[in-house]
Amino acid sequence: MTAFPQVKYAKDIKTGMPVILLISKTTDIPSGVFMADEIKKYFSGKPGSDRDFLEIRTPSQKLFVVKTNKEPEDGELEKIRRQVARAIENPGDRKSGDWQLFNCTGGNAVAVAALEGLLLTMYSFRKYKTKRKPLEFTVYVNGKPGLFSETINYCRGVYVCRDMINEPLNALNAAGLSSWISRLGKEAGFNVSVFGKKKIASLGMNGLLTVNRGSVDDPTFTVMEYKYPNAKNTKPIVLVGKGVVFDTGGINLKSYEGIMYMKSDMSGAAAVASVMYAIALSQMPVNVVALVPATDNRLAGNAAVSGDIIKMMNGITVEVLNTDAEGRLILADALEYAKKYDPLLVIDIATLTGAASAALGRNAIAVMGTAEFYAFSLLEVCGFETHERVVRFPLWEDYGKMIESKVADIKNVGGKHAGAITAGKFLERFTDYPWIHLDIAGPAFLEEKDSYRGIGGSGVGVRLLYRFLKKMSVQS
Repeated sequence: MTAFPQVKYAKDIKTGMPVILLISKTTDIPSGVFMADEIKKYFSGKPGSDRDFLEIRTPSQKLFVVKTNKEPEDGELEKIRRQVARAIENPGDRKSGDWQLFNCTGGNAVAVAALEGLLLTMYSFRKYKTKRKPLEFTVYVNGKPGLFSETINYCRGVYVCRDMINEPLNALNAAGLSSWISRLGKEAGFNVSVFGKKKIASLGMNGLLTVNRGSVDDPTFTVMEYKYPNAKNTKPIVLVGKGVVFDTGGINLKSYEGIMYMKSDMSGAAAVASVMYAIALSQMPVNVVALVPATDNRLAGNAAVSGDIIKMMNGITVEVLNTDAEGRLILADALEYAKKYDPLLVIDIATLTGAASAALGRNAIAVMGTAEFYAFSLLEVCGFETHERVVRFPLWEDYGKMIESKVADIKNVGGKHAGAITAGKFLERFTDYPWIHLDIAGPAFLEEKDSYRGIGGSGVGVRLLYRFLKKMSVQS
């Protein structure tokens, strides 16, 4: 895995390394800081000045100063992350070594957001770069010991998630994904069970088996279970992640542009596995189960074709009119399997539709479902806090009529319009519990860098779901 930076505590500002200084007012600046008077003069400025970032470089010192409020709003937290990311995004600064993050504001939220920005910007997937060594960083922070323990754990989760997404199919097929998750369970302390093809068939998971028909690799179904002693929620919260490790589209073959980065079609699976890893590392007092149906969707002699009709676990018959609408077929099996847990809430996360990406781009997650208003409100709050924002789509029954089939109970596509919503209506048919669906097709994989979210897998969903589960553990 990509090396995660070491985080160490230091009371005083160190020399011989780049320093990022966090201030809320000029009097916060310690007198011994390099060029302290000049920094104070710069930030004093004119009345109404909005200066909030200063970069000082000399042959012997690199100093970056970020000015913010001691008690920032959610939008300001994201600004802090991005300002800190500016300090290390210069190619000349992205070298292994030591960095210091020194918080002079006294605000914990400021320090946490800054560390998030720094750690997540330090990520770089270099495993297959033969002439570039992996980056190794040490970050020195001030503050109370333990303040950053959870931050470190969920940022570790983001690193794991990004690594999983960035691996190509020839290194990570369905079995490889399940093996990786098993290793995470052993390391962090959660239980992992992996079902092979025979078990999958015995359970009647025909959605997963249908998508797998064109593959040379068997499918897997991975079950993760984490239950803290005296967990706040007796009934588990179940997470479901789409694990299509590569998607050609099948008979409905994708275009050249559409197929290039389809190794990322398991971003939902990577997210839920990484969330489980993070909550187990933090020993969060919750009861959580995660389910990952995994396969690739390839073209071969026995692959599913348009018009095939299959019978799902719950007896519903599905007319498969588009083999590139495969994610909902494997998710349906997992959502049906989730019923055995009598869950408090089920959240699925998937790179499900191009329609969601077209509507929201890389800046938001489409969300819909049947859970209570409170759950959606809490998720929205968490989205603003983490800047993994959600936009709720309607799930009216008008859209359900669009997936009615003339020859089966339902079909797996709903036509040209409202594709993200009709996909949600399809999934709804396999739920009888409070349920939330997250479509991360837009922000899951980036072809261009976006501040602390680099090129490739973004790890979207990890911080969002971690924060959501954390709040649920407090309020259950």
